[in-house]
Amino acid sequence: MEEARAMLKARAARCDSAAASFPACRQRQRSATSGRSWASSLEYATRCAIGGRHRHPGSRHWNPDRSSLTSTTMPAQAASPAQAQAHAKAYAQRMNKVLDHIDQHLDQALELVDLAEVAHFSPYHFHRVFMAWMDETLGDYLRRRRLDVAALMLSHQCEVSVLDVALSVGFSSGEAFARAFKLRFGRTPSAWRQDTPQRWARDLADVRRKSTRSLRQDSNPDQADRTAPGNDGNTFDTAHKELPIVDITLQTLPPTRVAYMRHIGPYGPSVSRFWRETFLPWRETQGLGHAPCYGIGHDDPFLTPPDKCRCDTCVEVPPDFKAISPASIANLPGGRYAVARYRGDGTDIAQAWASLMRDWLPASGMQVDGRPFFERYDGSSVQDPATGLFDCTLCMPVKRL
Repeated sequence: MEEARAMLKARAARCDSAAASFPACRQRQRSATSGRSWASSLEYATRCAIGGRHRHPGSRHWNPDRSSLTSTTMPAQAASPAQAQAHAKAYAQRMNKVLDHIDQHLDQALELVDLAEVAHFSPYHFHRVFMAWMDETLGDYLRRRRLDVAALMLSHQCEVSVLDVALSVGFSSGEAFARAFKLRFGRTPSAWRQDTPQRWARDLADVRRKSTRSLRQDSNPDQADRTAPGNDGNTFDTAHKELPIVDITLQTLPPTRVAYMRHIGPYGPSVSRFWRETFLPWRETQGLGHAPCYGIGHDDPFLTPPDKCRCDTCVEVPPDFKAISPASIANLPGGRYAVARYRGDGTDIAQAWASLMRDWLPASGMQVDGRPFFERYDGSSVQDPATGLFDCTLCMPVKRL
């Protein structure tokens, strides 16, 4: 014991000697060690003696020429535009993988540590990255997704009890689910289910009203107000316009492997721009110019805030295709779908979907299940440059009542 104590004292003396060559450090040591134990003094002297500075993970360095800690910023090597774009695409790929994992495991407890592992981020940084990416905390996102999916299930799967809906989206009890649901939607789950037909009618009327306003403004913006309903001008009413969907059939579709790129934001023109300016050029560079394409809307725009809506633009790929950022791979589930042929310029496609749900579905003896809705575009499908018209099929996943 005496020998060990002597060795420690000798080491302290060497540290004091080394620290003495740095007056500011020595002065700091004296003030810091007053009233401390001998062991604490030894630790501090040793830290000061190493290289004349104390390194800290937060880039706070000891400056021997000054008597206080100074915060210095280390210059970062600037990334080239190509490198910056590659990094951003890699981040997008990781975060999209997390969002897909969440949707596939809503009935489970989703912990931050597990989701960070999916994204290959440290748990410490992941929640900050998620907040920056989605503009909401991970907890808020999970709660919103659970409730949005529950709202769709209550509307479309009438045979499933409210408690089973709650359990299927990760709530531990019907009471907790009812409280959270009413806080988000302003009514109880049972009242929401009961109001489904009226809500669909209101949603369809809203789509038609927006479509009417858009058509008026596109044709003659100066007359938009004069031709509004209730004025003396002629009105353009789409309520009695023939729907642009025909040949509604039930089909069994095979599972499809797709590469996808994700757009997060309002449905409508921004998705069209993303498709035209980002997705289609990428598809051409991959040699997939004639492969069938798909558009998958993951969120109900009547439930989800516009800036949170997710749309995947997809292309069918062979089994050996390997996606690199910004694209990811997914499997579009097969099974029974209601398939309707659409022809139009896209301005009324939301109305077509809403009418398919409100008018065709209730009389079909079918109900919607949990698979995604999507639009399918043949590889040869092109938009008429003169009229803006194009063809696609609307595919709605269904099962028997």
